[in-house]
Formats: sequence, structure tokens, C-alpha cells
Amino acid sequence: MANVIAGMAMSLDGFVNDADGNVDKLYPDFEEMHDVQSFKDMIANTGAVVMGRHTYETADPFDWANEDYEFQVPIFAPTHIPPEKYPQGNGKLSFTFADSIESAIAQAKHAAGDKDVQVLGAATIQQCLNAGLCDELKVDLIPVFLGKGTRLFENMDTDNISLERAGVEKTTSARTGLTFKVTKA
Repeated sequence: MANVIAGMAMSLDGFVNDADGNVDKLYPDFEEMHDVQSFKDMIANTGAVVMGRHTYETADPFDWANEDYEFQVPIFAPTHIPPEKYPQGNGKLSFTFADSIESAIAQAKHAAGDKDVQVLGAATIQQCLNAGLCDELKVDLIPVFLGKGTRLFENMDTDNISLERAGVEKTTSARTGLTFKVTKA
């Protein structure tokens, strides 16, 4: 059965983007990251992605949803209002819009088979953690302060989430990866 892994890059002060919604300061090592074995392993071991609607819309999906996108797998997006137009995919990468986080995770797990499900997007990660649907949490800490923006751990039901440290890795010259097992408290 698929593991559900939520993960994002985050500034030291807890933001996943700046006040303008920009993520550039969190990816100074974008090209280097693609040569790291743990990143390559993550891509190879991913069978489906659950992507938040905001993350999906941050960039023009018709621009990034092609053969160059890292995850060439089915993508599920929880939303109450699916977009009128979206990329049709390419035979590997496809889009499905689900009416809830529970439905998106269930469909992604089915599509992933024995591979992992990656959860992307701050609000989607929060929903996944709060619903008890997450097996692992991976946070890449970037040594920068953003001061404002979207916080990764806003609106958390902290009384019902328990974390156990599972790993620490300096993945690139600019990031340190933290991995936690997630259980309901």
C-alpha cells in the first residue's frame, strides 16, 4: 500500500513563499537538487501526486504540465470548483479534480499502487495532516528568512498530530531535509 508523504521547502521562519507568493528564494539550488540521489529516488518511488489547487494555479498549468515536469504520474487536486480548462496530460501525467482531501488521497493511493503518494501545497498538507491521512512529513529547510507569506503549519490541529523524527539529511548546498513519521496523537 502506498505511503502518503507530505513535503515542501520552507524558510527558517516557517514560510513556503514570500508576501508576493514567490518561491524563488526557496530554490536557489533548483538545478543542483535534480542531481541529488534522494531527489531522484523520490521521483522514481512516486506513483501519484496530490496537489493543492493554489499550487496547481501558481504557475500556468498549460506551461509546466508536460514531459519536463518531475512527476510523470497521475495528479489529484482537491477542489470544490474544478477549472474549466486543464491540460489533458501525456499518457503518464494526468489531472483529476476531487471534491475533498479524503477523496483525492484515496484516488491517489489507488493510482499509486505500491509506490508513494506525494502531497504538495501548504493548505493541502495542512488538510492531509489534520485528517490523519499522512504517513510522513518531509520539510526542506532553506537558510533564509522571508518575514511574510504563507506559513506551512498554519491552522494545524496540533493536539491530534504526533511526529517522530525519522531522518535528517543535508541534501544540497542550500537545504537540509527533515523527515518525520506522522501518527494521530
